[in-house]
Amino acid sequence: MASPAPWLFRLLPTAGLVVLLAAGAWPAGGQSKAPAAAPASAPKPSVRKLLADARALQRQYRDSEALDKYEQVLRADAKNYEALWQAALLNLRIGRRYTDETRKSAYFTMARGYAERSWALKQEGAESNYAVALTLYDQATLLRAKDRLQAYRDMKPYVFLAVARRPDWSEAWQLLGRWHYRVDHYNLLERAFSVLFLGGKPGGASSRQAIDALQRAKELSPQRMEVYFDLARVFENQNRRAQALDILRQAALLTPVTTEELEISRRCRNLRQKLERKVSRQAAGAPK
Repeated sequence: MASPAPWLFRLLPTAGLVVLLAAGAWPAGGQSKAPAAAPASAPKPSVRKLLADARALQRQYRDSEALDKYEQVLRADAKNYEALWQAALLNLRIGRRYTDETRKSAYFTMARGYAERSWALKQEGAESNYAVALTLYDQATLLRAKDRLQAYRDMKPYVFLAVARRPDWSEAWQLLGRWHYRVDHYNLLERAFSVLFLGGKPGGASSRQAIDALQRAKELSPQRMEVYFDLARVFENQNRRAQALDILRQAALLTPVTTEELEISRRCRNLRQKLERKVSRQAAGAPK
């Protein structure tokens, strides 16, 4: 009897969608066996105008107004791929600004709906897979242990495919780096929980690959301050203080533009000061 084909279908319960996996990885070159999506028809002139307006508002960091434009697009064209994945990302971006978990969760839930709709339209699209992965990553921050760990497990194929499809996309590489580092640093309780309830933690995660992915994200978009902070924290947690300080000094040369970047700049400065004090004490022979 012929051996079974190595390709297995796995149902991702959080997204309610089927993804093709092979031993935890995608086929070489990022190719899957899913049928190609039907070519999309050209948007109507009114929709094109709304999309152009939304992009312009995004460039001006007017996120709520840009989201409103994308929602207008979707009222005219419910299957507009760009509007769906962009609406997902904007809901996440806006939701992160709230400290109140109820409001944050409401935005994340909206993002989840848009992300899943974009994925249903283009299952191999870099943007749709990135939107689903980022939604799972953000929602995990609001979930209890089992659901949080399930979210990290479920996001793996999405973030890997996003990078495979768009290897020039800094945000996708950053998210991949965050996934590698978070999964590689499960605490003892999370590891035990994963073994008992989820069949073990997701395979293939490592801090080395986290650093590689974050460095790639930095190379692709050297003005994105949050990548510097992520990379510096990874180096810090590995006691590689010299590399962390080098990254933080580079970050200090960047000019914050948004309120989020101002906050990240403050965090970079605080981390740099903390590490410099530790290095000074170590050089003076004082206890670490």
